[in-house]
Amino acid sequence: MQQQTPRDVSAEIARSWLLVAATRPEDFDAAEASRADQIILDVEDAVDPRRKDSARGDIVDWLSSGGSGWVRINDRTSDFWSDDVDALAGLPGLRGVMLAKTEAGAHVTETFDRLRGTTPVIALVESALGIEEAAAIARARGAYRLAFGSGDYRRDTGTSADDLAMAYPRSRLVVASRVGKLPGPIDGPTVGTSHPVLREQSSVAVALGMTGKLCLDLEQLPIINEVISPTRSDVAWAREFLADFEARGRVIRDGSDLPRLGRAEKIDKLARAFGVEPA
Repeated sequence: MQQQTPRDVSAEIARSWLLVAATRPEDFDAAEASRADQIILDVEDAVDPRRKDSARGDIVDWLSSGGSGWVRINDRTSDFWSDDVDALAGLPGLRGVMLAKTEAGAHVTETFDRLRGTTPVIALVESALGIEEAAAIARARGAYRLAFGSGDYRRDTGTSADDLAMAYPRSRLVVASRVGKLPGPIDGPTVGTSHPVLREQSSVAVALGMTGKLCLDLEQLPIINEVISPTRSDVAWAREFLADFEARGRVIRDGSDLPRLGRAEKIDKLARAFGVEPA
């Protein structure tokens, strides 16, 4: 697969989203140069409340000095949200924000408005209430994508990490994203160093309709990017179908042609964006 940099892959279709603790500004440059499609500087869960101000300041300095990335900010009901949005508004390197613990559409819209109505907001849904309000969150003005805070969701609900138990909230986010006309949602991170487990969990997320994944480790990036990309055999099929469709004058022969055309066009678009060549 062709190597991509964060600037090559649009956030709309980004597969890998690397979280970087804002308390480690020495890691920002390496993260930006990594294989992550997008990076997120985390000033929320990764930062002790006593260090929020200094960590936020390091983010502002980096984004103002040529760095580029997303920022996970504190939730709308926290004491830190207002300072987060005021510090970030208008920064040249800010690609967007990920809003922690989103539980209402108003949380998204108020954040979007405070960021001058131009900065996209990824709503991180992390609770039972957030899952139940997912459709309203997805339809909120300023919403760009939904993301799943799987760890906090399990803590809130007592749900295990079993694939079957986690299928419901993931599917809710997939359906809500479609209702809100958003790209597919971003799955939560896989904690641990087992690459087979990461591959399996990424495959499950893709099967459910998710199109991105949060991660905490640089070594996870190649696997996430591979699993969420179209396979080489899928790309070969898509391009053969599209070539045949063009050769016959784009004539619809039966009821299966339009669904197959839509799938082939989507695969071809993603393959070109991710640099995947046919088998």
